Amino acid sequence: MMDKTSSSSLPTPSVSDSLRRLTQFARDIGQTANIRTIADGALAALLEQARCQDGAFYMAQDGSSSYYRLAVSGTSYMEVTPPSLALPHPLVDKLTQQLTMVERSSIADGNGDSQAGISMMPPSPEGFPWTLAIPLTNRRRLVAFALLRSNPEQTSLDHGHRELLEAIAQCAANTVDSLLTHEDLRQSQVLMRRTDRLRSLETIAAGFAHEIRNPLTSIKTFIQLTPQRKDDPEFIQGFSQIVLEDVHRIERLIQEILDYARYMDPTLTEEDVNIVVSSCLYFIDVKARSRGIKIEKELASMLPHVMLDRQQMKQVLLNLFINAMDAMGEHGGTLRVRTRMMTKSEEPVWVQIEVEDTGHGISPENLDHIFDPFFTTKHESGENEGTGLGLSIAHQIIREHQGYIQVRSTVGTGTVFFINLPSLA
Repeated sequence: MMDKTSSSSLPTPSVSDSLRRLTQFARDIGQTANIRTIADGALAALLEQARCQDGAFYMAQDGSSSYYRLAVSGTSYMEVTPPSLALPHPLVDKLTQQLTMVERSSIADGNGDSQAGISMMPPSPEGFPWTLAIPLTNRRRLVAFALLRSNPEQTSLDHGHRELLEAIAQCAANTVDSLLTHEDLRQSQVLMRRTDRLRSLETIAAGFAHEIRNPLTSIKTFIQLTPQRKDDPEFIQGFSQIVLEDVHRIERLIQEILDYARYMDPTLTEEDVNIVVSSCLYFIDVKARSRGIKIEKELASMLPHVMLDRQQMKQVLLNLFINAMDAMGEHGGTLRVRTRMMTKSEEPVWVQIEVEDTGHGISPENLDHIFDPFFTTKHESGENEGTGLGLSIAHQIIREHQGYIQVRSTVGTGTVFFINLPSLA
């Protein structure tokens, strides 16, 4: 063990040597976004600087006071260290409260027995051996910790080595916490997008119910007439083809709804924007007509294709269409959707989707905030109540497609949104 009373110690590293090692470590862990790889790298760096061969790295579990073993060095050390440690274990408690490096020799009494129950219980009679406990902290929180075991003849750590170990641990803690925060944000964004997609399903379901009536009628008619006309080959052949086409039509509609409702990782494919726009207008047609809203579309011919995620773009368009209908209320109006090609000097060709309504418009003080998360001007209860997520998610999706979204609005006249996407032309 490292004995602080020992007369000998590891040679103090020079300032330049310490900076070089720390810089190299920071560069190495900064090149990976994998927590396990960072744990392995941090443990290896700490073992090297402490001149130890055995060690274990424990990471906090989400939403609990437990820490699970994420990395270990030395087969024998894996056998004697537990797979997880949790409060009220005294070592975890000490690290959580103290948030500084703990040397086992510093908490032993005159007989060499550890105090405050720090020593482990089985698997070994002495408890599992550790020499140095190094916390990884961020914002006064124990993110992870490393346990190192030195050889019995190992000399003690001097001030320079302790500072270098603390710097390595802090660098690793910052990286780990940053990755965990990024993952939490990603999960929140996934949940937000799923919530917004489900909000649109009511409109899609209404369109689906309307569209399947005709094919269901033809199928029902065929079933009813077949017993009387089973010997009529012309009837059987002709009606069978119609029924088969109608079944395929229903299957496609069902698949559209399932694909839209189920969040999937973004997949960019070459798409015709006009087809995506028409598909979304197709689903809102029933709701628009029930409100007295006229849909006008002007889709440019020979429009260049765009690389996009079809389902994500449907989410954006449906959100804009539903917002436009809500803005016009139950008194009717006009929803105009246009597509066009835009060219700018020395820039690639862009495709623009314009969505215009004749609703109540957006006030200037609100216009600057409509893309902010959870900002909404819909405070009424019922169908028109807004979550404040839709436009924020739409804005983010368009940015992820390397495009941008613009808005122009006049109170009492209406609002126009412009979606601009880089084309393949």
